Amino acid sequence: HLCVTHSRWIVMCAFGEGGSQLFGSMAPSRRDCRCDMIFLLGYLLLSVLGFQPALAKVCNDYTRHGLDNNWYTRDGEKLPIMVLMPMNESALMSSISQGIEPAVQLAIQHIRESRQYSFSLITKIYDTECDNAKGLRAFFDAICYGPKHLMIFGGVCPSVTSIIAESLEGWNLVQLSFAATTPVLADRKKYPNFFRTVPSDNAVNPAVVKFLNYYNWSRVGTLTQDVQRFSEVRNDLTNELEKADIQIADTESFSNDPCVNVKKLKDNDVRIIIGQFDENLASKVFCCAYNLNMYGSKYQWIIPGWYQGNWWEQANSTNCTTKKLLTAMEGYISVDFEPLSAKQIKGISGRTPQEYEREYNREREQKGVEASKFHGFAYDGIWVIAKTLTRVMELLRHKDRHDMYHNFTVDDREVGKMVLDVMNETNFFGVTGQVMFRNGERMGTIKFTQFQEGQEVKVGEYNAIADVLDLINNTIRFQGVEPPKDRTFVRLQRRQINVPLYSILSTITILGMLMAGTFLFFNIKNRNHRLIKMSSPYMNNLIILGGLLSYASIFLFGLDGSFVSDKEFETLCTVRTWILIVGYTTAFGAMFAKTWRVHAIFKNVKMKKKIIKDQKLFIIVGGMLLIDLCILICWQIVDPLKRTVEEYSLEADPQGRDIAIRPFLEHCENTHMTIWLGIVYAYKGLLMLFGCFLAWETRNVSIPALNDSKYIGMSVYNVGIMCIIGAAVSFLTRDQPNVQFCIVALVIIFCSTITLCLVFVPKFVTMRTNPDAATQNRRLKFTQNQKKEDSKTSTSVTSVNQANTSRLDGLQSDNHRLRMRITELDKELEEVTMQLQDTPEKTPYIKQNHYQDVNNILSIRNFTDGKDGEKSLKNHLEQKPQAQWGSMDPSRISRGQLEDINSPEHIQRRLSLQLPILHHAYLPSIGGVDASCSSPTSSPPSSPHHRHMPPSYRVMVSGL
Repeated sequence: HLCVTHSRWIVMCAFGEGGSQLFGSMAPSRRDCRCDMIFLLGYLLLSVLGFQPALAKVCNDYTRHGLDNNWYTRDGEKLPIMVLMPMNESALMSSISQGIEPAVQLAIQHIRESRQYSFSLITKIYDTECDNAKGLRAFFDAICYGPKHLMIFGGVCPSVTSIIAESLEGWNLVQLSFAATTPVLADRKKYPNFFRTVPSDNAVNPAVVKFLNYYNWSRVGTLTQDVQRFSEVRNDLTNELEKADIQIADTESFSNDPCVNVKKLKDNDVRIIIGQFDENLASKVFCCAYNLNMYGSKYQWIIPGWYQGNWWEQANSTNCTTKKLLTAMEGYISVDFEPLSAKQIKGISGRTPQEYEREYNREREQKGVEASKFHGFAYDGIWVIAKTLTRVMELLRHKDRHDMYHNFTVDDREVGKMVLDVMNETNFFGVTGQVMFRNGERMGTIKFTQFQEGQEVKVGEYNAIADVLDLINNTIRFQGVEPPKDRTFVRLQRRQINVPLYSILSTITILGMLMAGTFLFFNIKNRNHRLIKMSSPYMNNLIILGGLLSYASIFLFGLDGSFVSDKEFETLCTVRTWILIVGYTTAFGAMFAKTWRVHAIFKNVKMKKKIIKDQKLFIIVGGMLLIDLCILICWQIVDPLKRTVEEYSLEADPQGRDIAIRPFLEHCENTHMTIWLGIVYAYKGLLMLFGCFLAWETRNVSIPALNDSKYIGMSVYNVGIMCIIGAAVSFLTRDQPNVQFCIVALVIIFCSTITLCLVFVPKFVTMRTNPDAATQNRRLKFTQNQKKEDSKTSTSVTSVNQANTSRLDGLQSDNHRLRMRITELDKELEEVTMQLQDTPEKTPYIKQNHYQDVNNILSIRNFTDGKDGEKSLKNHLEQKPQAQWGSMDPSRISRGQLEDINSPEHIQRRLSLQLPILHHAYLPSIGGVDASCSSPTSSPPSSPHHRHMPPSYRVMVSGL
């Protein structure tokens, strides 16, 4: 067994790791083989590689405890401990070892002075020089030529320590390290016999996670130097962060230039950065952070805490000055194990950590060496060995006493297992805190320090045994008023309508609705009045209803998610769309129908009789509403409106807080929004264009007592233009809800208010100032309009036939003179009527067989072209009325004084002058007029004058 094992180490010295793998599969099966030839071969290989081993030495097998198995029974026994450290000053980590030796000697002295142990420890230091081959050589010499060792103490350089620790199981030895922090040694399958009193680099990861949770940082990034030591720590940290449910936003690794990786961290909005790199690259990292402005109140750096003092001055190899580095470094948190406990508690040695430190410094200064940060762990390590060996000796003595045959022996395998078990049970308070192991790892104390104004200040510590983070009050100083955020917190901010704007427009809308209600009350109350009745009051009611619905939609357009829930907002989208479309169609449809009726009557080229009642107009409006309902129902079933949220780019917080504002806006949209809007706009646009055309065609018709064509035309123009402007501006300002709502509301208010005012204010003013204006002013307007129409017609005829110009002028002059005569006679009749107001007057019933006499009277108006017309008028006025009117109602004969007033002569005179007025005033109120002739029986061809008279003359004469 020893032969093969020794040979394995010799070959490892020659071939390194490859030699270890070569002999890894070889299991020693014989314990009594002779190995002189193998030793010579191994030494020969070392010689070839440049080593000069002393061939005079012969490796003696002193490692088997069975040769001397009573060592545990004698008091005062000196127990040798193998100490492996780099002692050569030229070695890489020799400064650590030089500061360790005073602590080790001080621990042995304190153990001896305590008199609680029946043995004394003897340490023999073997110099590994931080070199794998030389370390193995030192270890082999200690095994082969030194005394038998119960334990191995030491292991500073990670590479040497890992090679030796991997073979300890074959030697049945347990190694206790005080300075090897590499995470690789935490693998219990590979290094089952390895312990350490110093926490590993991975031990800081639970402390970091605890620190992150303390400040509620749930999003971090890592920046790792591409070295195995740091990669191992990063991998373990990743596992710890995943267990703690902390998001790793970005993981960056670099070899030489970290600026690119630091830039990626910034681009990914990483605020909390956990770094794993040495002090040489730390200066480059912070120089890059300074150039990228990744410091200050928005960032928090967490880096290792084992750097040398003033490392930024010694390791600065960048273009940044020391001042810039200090600016970028200000506030960083460093994490490292606690070298000495801060508790004022006496430990196993009977001294507090502070008392021990004073003794250590005194010893160190006497020897003239620098202090080592691992001296406390080395001191506690010696006490661990002492307690472990004491416990092992107690167990061996107990077994020896209970051996029946008193021939108890123990070999190295059993001693090694006992030492391993006792080490796992270690638990005492030392100068570095509570000393105990969990799977070979020290459960120590982790300290947190913060870089403040050029120096590191301790701000807290983490107890791994109790899993408790204890931060010193008021010691952590952050650059801002509060700890940095772990990300740019994005606060969603709804772009909503300002309450003052909504209130103002709502107030205006309420005033508009009150005005519409006033018009509705006025229209209903005076619906039987001649002025209101002749303008279709029911259609006017529809106009008012449409205006009220349009007004009501303004309230719904001003509501958003700040007033209603998401589900209610979707319902609101549908309701306000329906109300606005139906309201628009109701109001515009009524105006459209009235305008169409005026156009159909006054632009009747064929002069056929047209009777257009309100029922037809209701059918037109109903048809428009039916089309709207079909479109809306299909829209709602096939592709209903839903609440959609449109988010915009991030904006800085106006109050300067460390947050970003992401505005969002709620819309009512669906999948095929463009198609549905196109259908609605096309349908409404065509109706609007046709309405504008009708309004333009009837622009010269001015008979207020009969219709509102002029004002309705103005309303149609107003609605059309404002709708086009409103739709365009609303589309362009869809991302500005205040502007959009203001424009939409003002367009609706303006259109509805102007329309209602144009339709009802003239009626209201007329009713208030002159209720009989419908009858009194009609004749004057009729004459003036007829004169204008005659002038237009004369001009048209002149262009056709120049020869008849003089004749037409004469006829026109005579016609106008006769009409003025008729007007004068009407005024005389009205004066007589005013004088007889105190006497009841009833109009006689005209029998059917007397229509021909009425036609003869009305023919005065139809045949007013030339002298014949004037003669005809005189003949009619001079005729005897008795024979034409026949008998009267017997009840009238007995009335005394009324007989003279109601005589046929008086009736004939009144009818001859008032019947044309009645014909024009009352026929429209029952739904139509006769546009073909002026009398119920006569026709245009009955007179030769009618054939040459233009249609416009006949229309005006007949009262339409």
